[in-house]
Amino acid sequence: MPPFEACREIVDTFAHSERETLFKEHSQGHGGDISIGADLIAEKILYKHLSCFGKILSEESGYLGEGLHTIIIDPLDGSDNFKSGFPYYGTSIALVNKTTTLCGIVCNFLNGDFFVRSDDTLTCKNIFNLTCAARNEEVLLGCKSILATSSAIGLFEKAYHNPEIAVILKENNLKFRSPGAVALSLAYAHYVDYVLFLGTMRQYDIIAGMHICKTLYSYKDDTCIIISKDKETFEKLYQLIILKDSN
Repeated sequence: MPPFEACREIVDTFAHSERETLFKEHSQGHGGDISIGADLIAEKILYKHLSCFGKILSEESGYLGEGLHTIIIDPLDGSDNFKSGFPYYGTSIALVNKTTTLCGIVCNFLNGDFFVRSDDTLTCKNIFNLTCAARNEEVLLGCKSILATSSAIGLFEKAYHNPEIAVILKENNLKFRSPGAVALSLAYAHYVDYVLFLGTMRQYDIIAGMHICKTLYSYKDDTCIIISKDKETFEKLYQLIILKDSN
């Protein structure tokens, strides 16, 4: 599977690259952030493996190549985490036909989790071929995992920009972490209590993750995403965040 092999090659290349090469700052990318060497390395590898399937729309370089389909990528989801040595970063890949997402893939470069949804089945594999007690070659169907997982926390991306919402969550006993890689957090929505994102949205960050979550309870507008596998939790968050100003 080309995306699977691409992710393995990215991790291997990072491991054998000089620190100066990985962290060197380049020009401003298509998505608005300054690209670092690791961003461009990941982009180059993804282009090599995926360009035969369609034109690439990358957060770093914009459109690359040609084709009927479009492959939207965030080569390094969680670049600030990567630069900071915080182990929560990966890549996001979405195959799109006009306005329809045909396939969504998100990979965690640290533990090897590789989520892929191409139809109604979501599969989690491992690019390192590791056996994980939590999940390995796991198939997720609908809103429920084949594993009976107990969720103790949610994931709140951009929590630092929304302190008033953080207070509301605390007051309602909705624990959360804010790890800083939106695509990864969306991919893990099947395991955590909920995923909340409040802020400016870029398609590179969310399109693959939203496709992976398409069978979960969800709400999305221009500045907010709420996702949960649990209907009660979803409705509670919707009331607290979306309807709070009208109550």
